[in-house]
Amino acid sequence: MDEYIIIYAIPFFLLTVTLEVFALRHAAHEHDDDPSAPVGYDAKDSSTSMTMGVGHLFVAYAWKLVLLFVYAGIYTVSPFQLSASDWWVWVLLFFADDLAFYWFHRVGHEVRVFWAAHVVHHSSQHYNLSTALRQPILPMAALPFWAPAALFFPPWMIFGMQSVSLIYQFGLHTERIGRLPRPIEFLFNTPSHHRVHHGAQQQYLDRNYGGILIIWDRLFGTFEPEGERVRYGLTTNLETHHPVTVATHEWRDIARDLRGARTWRERMGYLLNGPGWTPGEDGRGLAGQTGSHVPEPRDGPAAPASR
Repeated sequence: MDEYIIIYAIPFFLLTVTLEVFALRHAAHEHDDDPSAPVGYDAKDSSTSMTMGVGHLFVAYAWKLVLLFVYAGIYTVSPFQLSASDWWVWVLLFFADDLAFYWFHRVGHEVRVFWAAHVVHHSSQHYNLSTALRQPILPMAALPFWAPAALFFPPWMIFGMQSVSLIYQFGLHTERIGRLPRPIEFLFNTPSHHRVHHGAQQQYLDRNYGGILIIWDRLFGTFEPEGERVRYGLTTNLETHHPVTVATHEWRDIARDLRGARTWRERMGYLLNGPGWTPGEDGRGLAGQTGSHVPEPRDGPAAPASR
């Protein structure tokens, strides 16, 4: 169901991207010398983002058939089935979905094998609505995070709520909206909070994982307010817009590190610790219980994973 909703939303995505292009172009003429002015659009960058968005749709559509089978199987045998006719069930689903997204997103940053897929979304040095469309080609990691929800909610409800969250998050990828009123900034994920999430500076790494709500970040200690002007992209940025390279570069780096590993402990470290981990260091990310603020990788061909 959710892929159909996303497909129907494509005209909305394209319209808002077009409007933002013109709005940013007008702003650029007014603020040529302002270092805090929006980064704006780049034709090659946005083309890569949209190409990867289309590729993601095709793969995700096929993968949803697998998810449908798994979730339907869980829901069918579950003794905890809830009725969609009760309003409070939808409220419960909203919070369950948003919490699942928080942990799915956090693992996607703090465990390198999952980061290898998610890094695609952070590879742009621009921050605009087209960046929201730059999605991983391999969306398989989501299954275990939403499988518990299938104990209570039928698959069509889960997929529908995921679509609501994705459409909401699309609107976060803009520099045209500053800070919103304080109660909104306290409870909800906003463009300001999500700009931080896309930042490459040390204080912004591994922060603000929320989907619709920002309360999970406040509860679990991963919240960071927007302060210093955000520099978008990775700590070591790619020098190409080629979609295949954007989609696979981290997998190639992992393969290189695994070939050079001397022990199975090192191999597991390269897979399960955070990006940037090297043998002899304490674990990073969820595997090391340290979470955020991974140091920048070294330069050169032997550098650890890009952030």
